[in-house]
Amino acid sequence: MIPQQRETFRVKHYHHHSFNLALLMVLMHEAVIKQFSGTGYESSDVMVIDEVEMHRHQQLEKLYKLTRSGKEFQKDVVKAAEAFTAIGYRHIEAGTKLSEDCCRYGLENINENILAKAAAIYGDALKHVEQEQDDLNRQLSSQVLEPLRAMITGTPLEDARHLAQRYSRMRQEAETQAAEISRRQARVRESPFPENVSKLHAAEARMQEIRANMAVLGKEAAAALAAVEAQQYRLTFQRLVAMVEGEKNYHLRIAAILSEVEAEMVSEKQQKESAPPMILPPVIPSGNGLEKSTYFLAEATNPFMAETEKELSLAVGDYIVVRKGHKPYLSCSSLTCMLHLISEILKTFSHSREILIQAQTFLSSSIQNQMSS
Repeated sequence: MIPQQRETFRVKHYHHHSFNLALLMVLMHEAVIKQFSGTGYESSDVMVIDEVEMHRHQQLEKLYKLTRSGKEFQKDVVKAAEAFTAIGYRHIEAGTKLSEDCCRYGLENINENILAKAAAIYGDALKHVEQEQDDLNRQLSSQVLEPLRAMITGTPLEDARHLAQRYSRMRQEAETQAAEISRRQARVRESPFPENVSKLHAAEARMQEIRANMAVLGKEAAAALAAVEAQQYRLTFQRLVAMVEGEKNYHLRIAAILSEVEAEMVSEKQQKESAPPMILPPVIPSGNGLEKSTYFLAEATNPFMAETEKELSLAVGDYIVVRKGHKPYLSCSSLTCMLHLISEILKTFSHSREILIQAQTFLSSSIQNQMSS
């Protein structure tokens, strides 16, 4: 071979080797992308064996997608429950601190104003609120998080998905074997040598073996995936209901606690505002020096219309300040009022009539004596 031909052959060999290497790299890249970006069960519309196998393949593909979707939804629920629990613990921490501050303020200023009383009431209620929050966190953990986590990482789901993946790989092998049989048949038609015929028979036997294994594995994978999908549906639905019920009961109990607190705080405010003021006894000068007079508050239970300028008209429920002196003195108008009161009592209590008539006679004579004087 002359040097020029040898150089040409070397260049062609180099280009051919480079092309094969580039093709191999492309195939490897596609295989890696297919492995990491695929669903784990390869979708295909090619009929490998017959319609029965095609129906099994479509069934497994659908169940595989459903179990993957169910698993992802369970993960979403778990993430949300974990976030609720974390927020709940922060709520407990802040609520406990506020409860301590309110109780301390109420204790230190118990006799000052209504705010101290309201703070003490709210601080005590916050203890119950945070206990309810802690109960909700425990319920989310035991009834939502733990069951869903157990199923997400459980062996039934993984085993069923592995069976489906094995069926998918076996189906790809069957596609390859079908192509091999077609190639062997074409070679036998071109060159019906015994060697080619024997290779064709071996390929067909291998295809029969793959077909039998696919029938068994496909039925097993379909049953496993269907059971897991039904369990996913049932368990996830139950956990969602439990989470909704737990939140509902939590908010109802919190609303009841806060409603009771609000009613108590408003009642305390109303009592504080409607209570009569405290009257301190003043010092009254007397002939022997200074002495204290006793004062007390009285509520009018019957109406009274003033008859003179020195009298005071009263309505039912009015508060009046009464001073009790050392020498009680009844004015004429006061005696008239009492006489009217005794007359009203006589109408009601007949069994004490005689005693009250004597009192009425005494008071009438006292009025006449004072008017004559």
